[in-house]
Formats: sequence, structure tokens, C-alpha cells
Amino acid sequence: MKPRRLNCFSWHLLLTSSIVSVIGSLNVIPILAAEIPVSKGQLLAQQTITKSVAPIREIRSLNQIEHPFTNTQKLVQLPIPTDQAQVIPVTGVKVNSTDKGLEVILETTVNSDKLQVTPKTEGNSYVADIPNAQLHLTNGNTFRQSKPVPGIAEVNVTNIDTNTLRVTVMGEALAPTVELFNSDEGLVFGVSTTATTGQQPTPVQQKPSSSENQAPIELEVIAPPDTGYNPTNTSVATRTNTPLRDIPQTVNVIPQQVIKDQHILYIGDALKNVGASTERYPGSQDRFIIRGFNSSFGNILIDGLRGFSLGGSAALNLNNIEQIDVLRGPASVLYGRAGLGGIVNLVTKPPLKDPYYAADFSVGNYNSYRGSLDFSGPLTTNKNVSYRLNASYLNSDSFIDFYNEERYQFAGALSWDIDPNTKLTFNGSYGDYNSSLANEGLPAIGTLYLNPNGKVPISRYIGQVGTTDTITTRLSYKLEHRFNENWSIENAFGALIVKSIGNPIGRGVPIELQPDNETLTRRRFVQAGDSFQNGYDLNTLVTGRFKTGSLEHQLIVGTEYGWSFVNGANQNFTTNSINIFNPVYGQLGNGTLSGESKYSTIADNLGVYAQDLIALSQNLKLVLGGRYDWTGDTDRDKLALTSTEFSSQAFSPRVGIVYQPIKPISLYASYARSFIPQTGVTATGQAFQPQRGTQYEVGAKADLLGDKLSIDLALFDLTQSNILTNDPNNSGFAIPVGEANSKGVELFVTGEISPGLNVIASYAYADPRVTEDNSIPVGKQLPGAAQNIASLWTTYIIPKGNLKGFGAGLGLYYVGDRFVDSANTFKLPSYLRTDAALFYRQGKFDAALNFQNLFDLNYFETAFGSTPTDTTVYYGYPFTVNFTLGWKF
Repeated sequence: MKPRRLNCFSWHLLLTSSIVSVIGSLNVIPILAAEIPVSKGQLLAQQTITKSVAPIREIRSLNQIEHPFTNTQKLVQLPIPTDQAQVIPVTGVKVNSTDKGLEVILETTVNSDKLQVTPKTEGNSYVADIPNAQLHLTNGNTFRQSKPVPGIAEVNVTNIDTNTLRVTVMGEALAPTVELFNSDEGLVFGVSTTATTGQQPTPVQQKPSSSENQAPIELEVIAPPDTGYNPTNTSVATRTNTPLRDIPQTVNVIPQQVIKDQHILYIGDALKNVGASTERYPGSQDRFIIRGFNSSFGNILIDGLRGFSLGGSAALNLNNIEQIDVLRGPASVLYGRAGLGGIVNLVTKPPLKDPYYAADFSVGNYNSYRGSLDFSGPLTTNKNVSYRLNASYLNSDSFIDFYNEERYQFAGALSWDIDPNTKLTFNGSYGDYNSSLANEGLPAIGTLYLNPNGKVPISRYIGQVGTTDTITTRLSYKLEHRFNENWSIENAFGALIVKSIGNPIGRGVPIELQPDNETLTRRRFVQAGDSFQNGYDLNTLVTGRFKTGSLEHQLIVGTEYGWSFVNGANQNFTTNSINIFNPVYGQLGNGTLSGESKYSTIADNLGVYAQDLIALSQNLKLVLGGRYDWTGDTDRDKLALTSTEFSSQAFSPRVGIVYQPIKPISLYASYARSFIPQTGVTATGQAFQPQRGTQYEVGAKADLLGDKLSIDLALFDLTQSNILTNDPNNSGFAIPVGEANSKGVELFVTGEISPGLNVIASYAYADPRVTEDNSIPVGKQLPGAAQNIASLWTTYIIPKGNLKGFGAGLGLYYVGDRFVDSANTFKLPSYLRTDAALFYRQGKFDAALNFQNLFDLNYFETAFGSTPTDTTVYYGYPFTVNFTLGWKF
């Protein structure tokens, strides 16, 4: 069978040019350079613009020099009629100290007098909502700065929905006094603190500055500081920066602060915080199960581009990762081939426009030590070119005998603001992961079950001592251009190259424990030569905002082309057994060749997608989206000298609605589908149809305590169809008629409960069961999936007083029992793991002591097999401690 091959790359170029041409022909996007508006706010290039023209309303700096504004006037608080309103991008935020306190400047590309400001006072905070503005910073969509001047506890600027921006200035004791001004730079909030207005009970006599002729003190923060435990925006669900409350689907964000507080080194450890069942063991890549379904295939993205879908996640270091986004449920409407349970998107650290230098070093048990560097800053005086450099090194033994891993990674990013509306970013990384062996696990009898000969030690190794080495290289770019304040285009490309070094010695893979309960038969698995897994992803996306009558639209239209190549050769040999109670190593032997393969696989994929986020009213939003994919696969058997081609097509829709009875509360419902291509043919030669997934989800989201704490509740119903199952009429063949269903509920709580007290907690219940199959009885649970998963991690840092900076953290992770086999005859027991941490943070110095598995619990993370005698189990890590020192320069 040889279906038609696809020239997907040519189609991608044709579709991309067509999209831009059509929009340009409608005069929606000004194509000519002369038509591109250039404003002093500078959309992408965050530069400081100053002119010495006296303002109408005087706001002086500490040195009494006139503030450099032009055409400044007091703003009148009159709302603009709704039919004249448009969403105005705020492209930069500045905080400057003044003699009265400070000023907050919202930089815009249009006259700031078009901004509609609705101010109010809540407790000790000044709060201003701007219902026709959105924050579009180059490095995120939330700005937060703590204690910029005496009397002000925090300045926060964030999007609270797709049309509204909120500015919050929190006073330390009383609410500050704020006046509004319009300037060439943008909208100015002139803030007078209680320390300067005389509102404090006991005035403090301040000494005059000793440097009267010094320039004004300017605190300009282009890159947003740490957003704590509760980021409010993500791009993974819509490919645009969208408030989480406006997304009709569950999205979890694991921010940098959580990664740091928990001393997380692996993706799997991070996902435990959001109700995912994860598996990590030395020498293997992380795998995860979300909502009952294995979500490892094709489901790891990096900056929205396909990342470790081909493998190699074991070589990934999180040192250059800013946050981890988890989109639960189908994601094919935007990302094409992906599993039903969900996808994981790793967001890399962006270049910063202000100098930033940080280093840390940690040591721990199992002879573990690790160091990392994080440098960033501008390369030009006008800050239009900036860089980021991350480097890390890890060397560690393990609780498993003979195991040692060594990994290092270099990652860099370069950002160039070509002009106020155009930005180009390059990103790259190189990582080398080397381990002394591949963990082969332990037999179930002697660990999970009693063995008459005794218990097998948790440290026992039953394979062949050797080496594994995986080298990962990734390169990408992203070009962004904004035609005007409503329309923009983005083109991004990513290349991933994973090289696995050949191992002529091979691995000793366990087969089955013999009746004497001590002799374990093995096979010798050899990777004959180096293997390669290369993947390339090209995505072009046009985003636009417009109105049709009273309806406001946020439209995206895009194309994506992906190409991957896998090449390798493997051999299997029958070989010597090993005694699990008295092992003798180095006697694996050459063995007798029992099977071999030499292969290559080429896969390409073309997808065309569109999505419209429609604001039916201020509190009612509708999401409509769809994607059509064409996929092709070519499998080559280099030993038999044969080649087989497969192709498939799939349409993946998404429909969702969000209702917000009040701004902090969102109620939503959604429907979405997913697909995964399948290679192979039935007994009649018919190609397998893609595996399809369908999800129905309803839920509620709440942002409380001034958007500092978020609560998400979701109920879901997922069905996976076209699962391969045995053909009852043709032995040795399969047919895609299997089906499985998972129903469940999830609850997530993230954010800051009170000053210094943060929490990230989750509970996930899923009941994945077989609903159609020719071999497995209907009603059986899917193996490896726990019905109940819960987690709680909370930290408290003392915010003031003599113990300021000291803190502690406590974590609890519960995973329910899981069936090992598809027939549900035996299972792994549940476990509750306890983690803890002690912190000290003061200025540019911080120290942490992290404890994982505090009570040294023996528990099993995963297992593979069909009977107790052929099943291999994998222990989770026992008690682990790490001490970390960090500096910021």
C-alpha cells in the first residue's frame, strides 16, 4: 500500500502567504512600511523617552529637577462611549521615585487620553481598572514590584480579562493618594505616599539628600519580577497571552518560584504539583498520566513548539525554564497530533533589559552536587538588544548500586527589538546526559510480593553495568511584528536533535523470575551504533482584534508544518541469568542473536487552524476553533530493504463558553477533540485510522484576595477511540476498534493566602476504564492510572521583624493504588510522601535546605508486566536532602 505523499512544506508556505495577502487586501493590516505606526511608547523596544518640557501638573523628582514630560495634562475621569472604545496595548511599565512618593507610567502606542480609568480605594490599596487596555510586555503580562519606596508595599499591573487592565498600588499602612496625568510616554499615576502626605501617626524627620545635583532615581523594570505562586496569564491554551479566567479549559501553571522552592530538577517532579501521575527513574525519560491517559507521546512543547515529543526529556535540565504550563485535555485544535490527557509546555527564560546575574550551588546526599549560572541584560545602550545565558552542571550517585549520572546544559537567548513594532528572538540549548547504567527495576516477587528467599534490597541492580549518553541540541527563533495596535503576525521555527550514543556492551533487560525465586532470566539489548531523533517545527500565526457590531473578536489564524526523522539499529541476544540475592556482575556475555532491527522513520505533518475568542458582552465569552491536519509517515526496514508509507487526515474542533457573573468568578463549559496518527495496516491491508479523543468539560474559576489566590474546579468526561486491539479473526493482526473512557473531577488552589504564605495544592479523581476491546474485558481500569491523586505544597517566609527572611515549606503527595496489568489482577499500593524545606532569604543572598521523602518511605512509582513473575517494579527515591546557596549580583 502506497498512499499519496504530502508536500507539506510547500503547502505551509503557500497558506502562510495567502493568509497575509487576504488580510492585507481587506485593508485590515497595513502592509507597507510607511503605514506602520511608530509611536514614542515603542511597542516592542522598551526604551526610555525623555524631553524637558514643563508639565502642567508639577511632579518633581528627589533632586527637584523638572520631570521630563511633554504636553502633560490632568486627565478627566469621563468614560469613553462603548461604541468608540478599543483595546489599547500597554507595552511597558515604569516605576520612578519622586519627591512625593513615586509615579507609575503605563507606556502606550497611542495617546493615553484614550484610556478609560475607573479608580477606587479598597482598604489600604488604590485600585484602577482600565476596561479598554491590555498589558503586552515583551517578557510576560504581569508586572509586580515590592516596596519600591517607603510607604508603598507593592505596585501590581496585570490583565484581569481580555479587555481590562488593573493597576494596584498598595500602601503599607494607608491607601496612597493618586493623581492621573497624560504624557508623551503614556498614562502617569502620580502617587503620594503616607510618608510624604503627613497621614502617618508619627511623622519621621528625614535628612536631606547629600547629593542635591544627582540625577533622578529611576526604578525601571522592563522584565516583570517573580509573580509568586499565581501567574494570571498563559499562552498555551490560545497561542496568545490570555487571562486564565477567560479560558474554557483547565490550565495549570507551575511558576519559577515553585520550581526553585522545591529544588525541582526533573519535569516529572514538577508535575506532581498539579495532579499528574509521573514516572521518573535513572536513565529514562519522564512520563506522565493526566486524567487517566498516558500523555507522553507528542505532548511536551517548548515555547509552544514541539519539543521532547521524540524522546530525550531525561537530558533536559530545568535551569533555563521560567514556568511550566499544563493544558489538561485535548490540545489538537492548536497543536495537532497530541494525546487526549493533556500537553506540557516549557516556557524558557527570556532575555532581560536590565542587568541580572545569579548563581547557585547545591550539595546533597548520594554524592550529589550541582551548580548553575543565570546571566542576562542589555547588549546596547538603548537596550534594543538583550541576552540571557544559563549554564548548569549536575553530578550525582543514586540509591541504586553503581549508578552515577552527569549532566550539563548550556542555554542562551538573544532578543533584538528591530523597531518599535518588530522583535526577533533566538533561542538555543545544548545538553549532555550521561549515566553509568539504565535502571532495569527489580522483580515484583521480593519487593511488591513476598519471596521465600527474603526481600530484595532497594539498592540492588540487576542489569549490566555500562554507560548511556544522550546529547540534545535545540535551536529556535521567533519573529514578531505588529502592524498596528490590533493586528500582528508571528513566525517561529524550532529544531530538536537528540543523539543517543551507541553502547556495544548492551543492557541486561529482565525477562522472568524462575520457580526458584532467585534466578532471573535476562536478554542482552544492544544499541548498534548511534541513533538519532530529529524534529523540526515551523509555525506562522496571525492575530487580530476587531469588532462586528457589538461583538469583540480576538482571532488567530495559523499554519504549522512539522517534520521528524528517527534512525537506529537494535539487537537482542539470549544471555546469562543473574541471581537477584547474590548477583555476579560482568557476566552478561555475548549471547545468541535472537532478533535485530535497523530502521528509519520519516514523519511530516501540515496543520491549518483558526480560533476566535468572541466577547458577546463584558461577562460572556465564546471560543470557537478548529484545525485540519494532514499527516504522512514513511517506515523503512533497512534489513528487509522495504519501505511503507502511511497517511491520514483529521479535523479537531473546540467550542467553549465562559460566563463571568462577577469579575473574579468564571463559569465555563467546553467541547474538544484530539488525534494521534497510527502506523500499520489491518489484515486486509487497510491503514489504521488515527486514534481520536473527545472531551466534555465544565468548571468554575475564582480569583480571590485581589487576584492573589486562584481556585479552579473542573468536571470532565473523556473518551479515546480507535485504540488498537487484537483482530479476533486474524491472528497476529490488530484492528482500531478499542475504546476507553475516563470521568472525573479536579480541584486546584494556587497563590498567596497572606503576605509570605503561598500554596499550590491539587486533587484529581479519574476513573479510566475500558469500554470496548476484543481482548480486555469491558470495565477494567487502564493500567498505571491512579484514581486518586492529591498534593499540597505550602511555604511561609517571615515578611518583617527580626526573623525577616526565614521560612519553611511543607509538601504532601498522595498517589492512590494502580493496577499493573490490563486484566486488573494485581496492583501497586498507594503512598503518601512528605517533603519539607527551610529557607533564608535576605537581599541578594538566599539559602535553602530541601528534604524529599522526609520519612524515608519505601514506595513504588511504576511497574511493567502482565504477571507477578514477569513484572518489573521501580522504587521512588528514598530520603534525599540538598543544601543550596544562591547569590544575585
